[in-house]
This record gives sequence, structure tokens and C-alpha cells, in this order.
Amino acid sequence: MEMRSKVLIVDDDEDILVAARLMLKREGILCHTESRPDRIPQLLQEGQFDAVLLDMNFALGANTGREGFQWLKRVLEIDPSLSVVLITAYGDVGTAVEAMKQGATDFVLKPWQNERLIATLSSAIRLTGSRREAQAASATSRELALPATGDAGPVIGTSPSMARIFTLIDRAAPTEANVLILGENGTGKEVIAREIHRRSRRHDKVFVSVDLGSVSESLFESELFGHKKGTFTDAKEDRVGRLVAANGGTLFLDEIGNLPLHLQSKLLSVLEQRVVVPVGGTKPVPIDVRLISATNMPLEQLGRENQFRQDLLYRINTVELHLPPLRDRAEDIPALIAHFVAIYARKYNMPPKPVAPEALPRLLSYRWPGNVRALRHAVERAMILSGGDQLDAEDFSLPSTAGQGRTVPEAPAAANGALVLDTLDLEAVEREAIRRALTKHQGNISHAATDLGITRASLYRRMEKHGL
Repeated sequence: MEMRSKVLIVDDDEDILVAARLMLKREGILCHTESRPDRIPQLLQEGQFDAVLLDMNFALGANTGREGFQWLKRVLEIDPSLSVVLITAYGDVGTAVEAMKQGATDFVLKPWQNERLIATLSSAIRLTGSRREAQAASATSRELALPATGDAGPVIGTSPSMARIFTLIDRAAPTEANVLILGENGTGKEVIAREIHRRSRRHDKVFVSVDLGSVSESLFESELFGHKKGTFTDAKEDRVGRLVAANGGTLFLDEIGNLPLHLQSKLLSVLEQRVVVPVGGTKPVPIDVRLISATNMPLEQLGRENQFRQDLLYRINTVELHLPPLRDRAEDIPALIAHFVAIYARKYNMPPKPVAPEALPRLLSYRWPGNVRALRHAVERAMILSGGDQLDAEDFSLPSTAGQGRTVPEAPAAANGALVLDTLDLEAVEREAIRRALTKHQGNISHAATDLGITRASLYRRMEKHGL
């Protein structure tokens, strides 16, 4: 029994209070004794107890137990997790049964046997601890899942390439198969993952999303597996990892291609054994999750031994979905624009605006290097900047030549690959730096952004600006 366990004893008999206090002190249990039940609410507000030992009769000559039941109800209203053990000198089977029905953890008769009372209180203390752990885990799960349970909107598209995606979703979603979604940045991989979850048997459970590209190696285990209080400097309380938070539902691992090899083995072990051990903990926690993963890395690159573990790849890609870039499904652009116009009309409290007829050919022929994400940003800008009744081509801030990025002079390079700054055109220098970072890291957005000293979101914006 831990010294920190604390019991509140409420009885109008001072001899009972003294006897209980001395007995529990020998067992290393802290206790607070009180003869007045009307002090119970204040005591529960001022401090936390692990169990309550509560007499059932306080009024002189009373033996019905009615007062005990009233105060039992009050205690549980204040703290539903608290275990309450009732004690009385006037007990029978009917009273004990009624006590259990009204929420008491146990029922003890006076005079008690010390061993029996100690065992009863020990069980009550453990039960309170279990309830509070479950409450904390549930609260943390809700906190972790909250950003991921919002409405991601419908999947829009009638093109042949999207029709094939819808067919695969129809077939894969009702199963428990792990899904790997492949596609360029901005093609809507998370939207598809949410759609699979929505159509699955787990649709009424949580959908938890983790961007592995933004999780540092040092925090990977804590983020996914959780940690125990005191494991490291900032571990001020127990934290439930994303895998446990997603228990019963769907876990979406975005940018899984960014995961270093030594961490891939740890993820594989968890997926195979279906248990998680929090950092600093020893007790395995069973998990039941459906895994959906996504990456912008080409499959042939993901299949290299020095890039990604093949046994992990086999486990995560039972079903593969290859999302087409927006340039390959231009016929879906009008419907997507209409959808985004409706969203931003509501957001900015303005009337929806149609696209000007002369602007549509430019929007259809533009190659959209940022895909659907770039289109969405362009529509938002157009809604804000447009001064007329319709959205003109200029409102979308597209490069002057549709289908091409804006023409920016190239910054020349030296033989050793370093930039030679014989131009003071900042855009040329920025574009070349971004291009080289992307080339160096083989298109890995997270690594390129780190090398450039900017965030992934900033890099996406700059890539869109330069048509990269």
C-alpha cells in the first residue's frame, strides 16, 4: 500500500474514529476523520481522497441507514470515481444489497474485523485509482482525437481516375485491411483516409491523425506509445499515446515515408504484437486499431531496402490507393472550385461568386503543382481579392502563362554545386534554394524544410509561388 493513499472516515462515534485512525496508520494509510457528515462536501472540495468509510446513522437512535444513503449519493455526485464503503451496527442482507444498488463499493458491519476492513479499504483504494486512470485516459484520448474528428468534407470528383479511387474505397473500407495511400503533396490523402474511416465498421469510433513528418525522432515513441510521469524532464503527467487514443478506431499515419529505419522497427513490433508499452512503463497495453498510412514518396523509392523496411511495407499496404494529381483530372476542377467557393463564402460572410467564363480555360490548363491544396488556397485568395460579381483570372493570382510556373531567372551554380550569387533577384535565389533542397532530399518536404530553416507550411507556399 502506498503511503500517499488517503481515506476519509466519517462517523459520529469518536471511539470508532480513533480506532480506525490507529489501525490505518499502522498500514501506512493516511486518513482524515470527521464526526459531522455535513462537512463532507467541503472536505472533498479541499482535498483528494482515495476512499471514504461512511457511517450510515448519525441521528440519535437512528437505525434505518437513510442518512448514510443520502450522504453516499452526495459523495458520488461530487466525485463519481470515489469508492465509498458503508459501515453500520444495524445491518442485514437487504441493507447491503440496497447499498450496492446505490453505488457503494462495499458494506462492513460493526464491530469489524481489522483484517477484513483493511482488505476492503485496500480494494476500494485500488478501484478508485483504476477509475481515475480510465477517466484520465479517456480525457486524453478525446483531446488527441478532437482535431482529427472534424468534418474533412466530401471527396469530390467524377473523372475516370477518381471513379477508380471510389471503387477501391467501396471495396476496401468495410474490411479491416490496412491501406497505403500514395500521391503527390496536396492531392487529398487525409481526405481519402477519413472517407475510408467513414465507410468502415469503425465509423462511430475515433479517427486519429499523426503527421510523422512533424514529429521529431526524440518524441516519436512518446507521441505514438505514450509515456509515464517522470520518465523525462517534461513528463509532468502520464500521457496516452496516439495508438492507444485510436483504440477501437482508425489511426492515420501521414508522411510515413519520413520515418527513420530504426523507428520503423519499433512501429512494426507494435503492429505485429498489437500491444503498446508506454515510455517509462512496463505493462503492455493491448490495442485494436485499423491502420491507414500515406506518403508522397514514390512506391519504387519506398521499396528500397535502405529507405524503408520491406516487412513493414508489406504490413501497411494490404491495399494501395494511388491518388492522381489534379493536372490529370482537370475535369474535376469546376466542381472543386464550386465546393471551395461555398466554403469561403460562409467563412467570410459573402455571397458565392461564379468563375468568369474567360478565366475557366486558364484554371483548367494550369498544372497546379500544389494540387487540390493549391487550388483551395487560390480560391480563398480569389474570394478575398475579387471586387466584382464573378471571379476573374487575375483574382486567382496564377502565373502569367497557364501551365507553367512564373518565369524566374535561374541563379547560376558553381562546379561544386554552391550558388553563385551574381544576381540580386531574391526570387531567383529563393527558387533555386528550394529546388536544390527538394532535389537533395528526393522530394521529402519535411527534410527539405528543415534544411531550409522554414516550416513545412511555409515551404508548401513557396513551392506553389514558384511553380515547383
